[in-house]
Amino acid sequence: MIRDILYKFFMLTVCSAMFCGCRKDEPLQPSVSEPIDSAYIGEVKGFFLLNEGNMGSNKATLDFCHYNHASCGCMLYKRNIYPERNPSAVMELGDVGNDIKIYGNKLYAVINCSNKVTVMNVRTAVRIGEVAINNCRSIVFHGKYAYVSSYAGPVAIDPNARLGYVARIDTASLQIDATCATGYQPEEMTVRDNKLYVANSGGYRAPNYDNSISVIDLDSFTEIRKITVGINLRRMVQDRYGNIYVSSAGNYDNIKSNLYVIDRQDRVANVLNVEASAMTLCGDSLYVVYGIDRNHSAAINASYTLINTLTKTIVSTQFIDNESKTLIKTPYGIAVHPENGEILIADADNYITPGRLFRLNRAGKLLQTITTGDIPAHIAFTRKELKTR
Repeated sequence: MIRDILYKFFMLTVCSAMFCGCRKDEPLQPSVSEPIDSAYIGEVKGFFLLNEGNMGSNKATLDFCHYNHASCGCMLYKRNIYPERNPSAVMELGDVGNDIKIYGNKLYAVINCSNKVTVMNVRTAVRIGEVAINNCRSIVFHGKYAYVSSYAGPVAIDPNARLGYVARIDTASLQIDATCATGYQPEEMTVRDNKLYVANSGGYRAPNYDNSISVIDLDSFTEIRKITVGINLRRMVQDRYGNIYVSSAGNYDNIKSNLYVIDRQDRVANVLNVEASAMTLCGDSLYVVYGIDRNHSAAINASYTLINTLTKTIVSTQFIDNESKTLIKTPYGIAVHPENGEILIADADNYITPGRLFRLNRAGKLLQTITTGDIPAHIAFTRKELKTR
């Protein structure tokens, strides 16, 4: 029982796959460029993809897709760009890439088990600085601040695990100027009406998960209330109407994952009865992927649900074609191109070998598969060209 809990927790919550062992002695591959398609001309110039890497292997890597690369006039995918652009970086990007976001002219990568947020120039991917935050998980921005959730304690299942917190970072100085306690093991966040909403998982305290959202007033930077939702809260996005969608991972056993809607009055307005392990918004469409199976056979029972956020109804229970559904082994991350509606699904495969990125058109038809780093997960589109170093 204990072994099973550990397996599920580290694989699903900290994204590790410890059951397969680590490969600390295996070096990271050098940067590789691969033409993948004809050029796309638009305001979006490309995207960064953060590969988590197996926990303990120090193999978080950063890929970049140019939509129109000057050298070939084509789409060009570059794997593992961080080392060549930061040759003096010790241990390269680090251990477990947990989130990536762009804010202003900076690119922020949250590196969970290396206990740091690495900040880069978005045009060059050259490191500007690092912010030390213990067991950091997710990042959002508001005004002049970045907010980073932290599990606070070490990576370990512990019924007495401490409360987590959110660190407030001045984006100019890259210094932490305040912290605010949350619930247990906080995950993703969003800002609404000058308040920060934080999904608390309680993952380290399994089976006694947290079931709350912490609401933090940003002026006083204090927690003003908690909203009771479902156990083991994880993902969080906000639609254009101010509704917050938050996913519960369940207990990986007899309590299923679910998706909840929190309205502007901080009430649980809808329970959508949709399992969710990753999701992304594009316009009024919420793309929801579920790739976790109780028997660890993710591809068999993976689901791809499309929700209309205006009506809060399910539009489709499978927004990708059958070919793609058959090929994708472990859907782990998702993004949608904000201009052409192209769907990107990150496939973690077996968690220890290079993953794949599936490109699909807006109708869900397979266009292409691309080899990535280990455990591809987090995507950030950019409207700035990535310069040649």
